[in-house]
Amino acid sequence: MEYKLLVKKAIESREKAYTPYSNFKVGAALQTKSGKIYTGCNIECASYGATNCAERTAIYKAVSEGDKEILAIAVVGAPEEYTYPCGICRQVIVEFGKEIKIIIAQTEEDYKVYNIKELLPNSFSPEDLTERECT
Repeated sequence: MEYKLLVKKAIESREKAYTPYSNFKVGAALQTKSGKIYTGCNIECASYGATNCAERTAIYKAVSEGDKEILAIAVVGAPEEYTYPCGICRQVIVEFGKEIKIIIAQTEEDYKVYNIKELLPNSFSPEDLTERECT
């Protein structure tokens, strides 16, 4: 997997962000087991609760195409700092696997790689919803 390519695609996607309220643009790009790359940007709404993050935009695009086996996702915000996924995005990421790599980047050359387990330890995930006997 080419992390630099994912970062490049995330940077390109960041430019499409709709951020009239915060002016804080974020881009994301993910790769699935099929090899396909899906991108997303943050989309703000006057009703802030309806705002959607870049990571979730990319994930929802992949899932809506039937591609649910996510290997890695790159996230870029402001070029001078590292932008990490918010709590809701971390929860959505772990929904699709505990081994997903998270690439947090400033530029194509400057990035850090984490496992979702590092960013969301002791997560609540689909495995926690297995049937249990009541005692």
